[in-house]
Amino acid sequence: MSVKQLLDLTGKVAFITGGSRGLGLQMAEALGELGASIAISARKQHELDAAKEHLEGMGVKVVTIAADLGNLEGIPGVVDQVVEQLGDIDILVNNAGATWGAPAEDYPAEGWMKVMNLNVNAAFFLTQTVGKRCMIPRKTGKVINIASIAGLSGNPEGMNTIAYNTSKGAMVNFTRALASEWGRYNINVNALCPGFFPSKMSQGLLDAQGDTMLQRIPLNRFGGEEDLKGAAVLMASEAGRHITGQCLAVDGGTLVS
Repeated sequence: MSVKQLLDLTGKVAFITGGSRGLGLQMAEALGELGASIAISARKQHELDAAKEHLEGMGVKVVTIAADLGNLEGIPGVVDQVVEQLGDIDILVNNAGATWGAPAEDYPAEGWMKVMNLNVNAAFFLTQTVGKRCMIPRKTGKVINIASIAGLSGNPEGMNTIAYNTSKGAMVNFTRALASEWGRYNINVNALCPGFFPSKMSQGLLDAQGDTMLQRIPLNRFGGEEDLKGAAVLMASEAGRHITGQCLAVDGGTLVS
């Protein structure tokens, strides 16, 4: 099989949570360009509408689901909508996430619960639902968890985001544990750990400390609009079929500096 064939996603169905903007939309572009039909979810319908128009302009088949995945009881219904419109899910990208900034000693329970519920609980129960319905019965599937370099290190300077960092550390080990369990079903489970990418979530920190942060990145640049695409395609395609349980930092070298 050629490398082009290994990377080809024609006929595959990919579900990307938080796919209406930022890293989620970037990955939707990449998987759609290689032939996958795309389902994206987010809370805001107007953002989903804009993303759909953009993706359809690229020739991608796309459906949108407006949903708050923090409402765990609604997760089976979300999966139902994807399957009814596109068919069984082959690729699941757990990208939706939240953060909350406060010093650890003053961190509010509300913030902790909100971040952990969306970043960890929703990702687990969505993966469980997709696995039982779509992947385990067919003995095939790719799960991509979007963690963070914040889950591979401590607390980057200036980031009072202990719940976010904790949740991303949980996603790293969730990836490893699930890869071990679901390997017997021929399901690959991996994580991408982005470094600093300009986004709505990170913009405040970058505005305040961008110059200082750049000095700690060996490649001397923040992540761009195409920098997660190649890694996402690798993990989603047959090119990565012998990779599982891995957590790949896409960070310009930040962790090694």
